[in-house]
Amino acid sequence: MRVDIWSDIVCPFCYIGKKRLEAAAAESGIELEVHWHSFQLDPDAPSRQEVSNSERLAQKYGRSIAEVEDMQRNIAEMAKAEGIEFNWENANSGNTFNAHRLIHLAQSKGLGSEAKEAFFYSYMTQGLPIGERETLEDVSSRIGLNPVEVDDLLDSDEYADFVKFDEEVAREQLKVTGVPFFVFDQRIALAGAQPREVFLQVLEKALEAPTTTAETCSDDQCEVPKNE
Repeated sequence: MRVDIWSDIVCPFCYIGKKRLEAAAAESGIELEVHWHSFQLDPDAPSRQEVSNSERLAQKYGRSIAEVEDMQRNIAEMAKAEGIEFNWENANSGNTFNAHRLIHLAQSKGLGSEAKEAFFYSYMTQGLPIGERETLEDVSSRIGLNPVEVDDLLDSDEYADFVKFDEEVAREQLKVTGVPFFVFDQRIALAGAQPREVFLQVLEKALEAPTTTAETCSDDQCEVPKNE
């Protein structure tokens, strides 16, 4: 079954949603053909933030650092239930544009899901600065991408149009208001890191009803900035 997924690497709900979808597919015995699509939650972010992730989120959402830290702890517990170690205290957020370009390169070689997993892990668990070249090269080598191709990409605008096109489709056609955002079999949309049971229901619906379109929303997502 084809599944198109819009997400960002610095969105913990996107990682959680990926794990829940994979678990649901394994439980139902459905083989997925995943197509990853780019979505930047903060396209104007610098390569590396000069403030802590908690300070950045507090400024973004107009909350206190204590409130943000409580939120992060809750997300970490949610992630832990899916086998993810979310070390939010060490998160090094930054611009994800180049990481998205590399995921497109990997996807062209059948390594899209491996790249996405590696980037999620490097940010959420290892606390690597996701926007810096050293991290991009490290993750790329980890999944077996040719270092010469990686350098050529990072020194050029290769796949930039792919990233921009993904974001244009999300905003203008799908009216995405948060990620992760899933489209099953190019017909059924699901927003947010829904519980595994919901993914199971949607997978079954996609198999049973070729003419039905459904849309489900959830708070378990990273919000798109309102001024974007």
